[in-house]
Amino acid sequence: MDNFEELKKLANIIRQDIIKMLCEAGSGHSAGSLGMADVFTVLYFNILEKRPKDPWWEDRDRLILSNGHICPVLYAALAHAGYFPVEELKTLRKMGSRLQGHPKARELPGVENSSGPLGQGVSQAIGFALAAKLDKKKHQIYVISSDGEQDEGQTWEAVMFAGKHKLDNLTMIMDRNNIQIDGFTEDVMPLEPLKEKYEAFNWYVIDIDGNNIEEVIDACNKAKAIYEKPVLILAHTIPGMGVDFMEFDPEWHGKVPDNKERKKALKELRTLKGKIEFD
Repeated sequence: MDNFEELKKLANIIRQDIIKMLCEAGSGHSAGSLGMADVFTVLYFNILEKRPKDPWWEDRDRLILSNGHICPVLYAALAHAGYFPVEELKTLRKMGSRLQGHPKARELPGVENSSGPLGQGVSQAIGFALAAKLDKKKHQIYVISSDGEQDEGQTWEAVMFAGKHKLDNLTMIMDRNNIQIDGFTEDVMPLEPLKEKYEAFNWYVIDIDGNNIEEVIDACNKAKAIYEKPVLILAHTIPGMGVDFMEFDPEWHGKVPDNKERKKALKELRTLKGKIEFD
């Protein structure tokens, strides 16, 4: 899908579905899921080489989700891309559901890795990328990571490893939304200067507005052309994007709307266009 306006509308539909899913479940993570809707829309409808009806096609691009708590946006994107029925989104976090609160590898078509403990996804993605190199495969490995995960020592060991081995088939997209469960990242554990830190470990860094569809597409395409370096797309996003009472508020990291807030959130998102997929 190359039409920017259509991609924006689809991202808005995905945001509406996220609100519905979380309220149906009664638990989950709102802010990061909403903030990353534009990135996931671009990946699944413009960038990834994939076959939803043949989800384990050998030459597919792999997407690894490290910050597994934002799985509502992953599930919504997968459903709209045709991996499983959109109606199944209603079952998020329900007993017996395939849509667990943190993803389980291959429990759903398109889910490549299990995630929950933060800081491990980059290492998982490096395993995929190194294996592809050794097997002389051409597919790309994408990993979604949170800025809060940069507090984890394992992340930096992985970053060093990827730089040393020149894994140019690896692209990390970091959700730089400046919040984590305990508050603002720069209060909890200051992270800056992130760009310079990654460059020091032999990564190529692209700084973008992660809620700008065109910038996300351009960055992902540029990443494919970088030689002998892994790529970090530093995606600055608005946590809770599209819902004014959630935006920039760390309280919404792991909180879901009540019924009144649900109605207000959906009303706001409806004004941005895009229909509700399930009620």
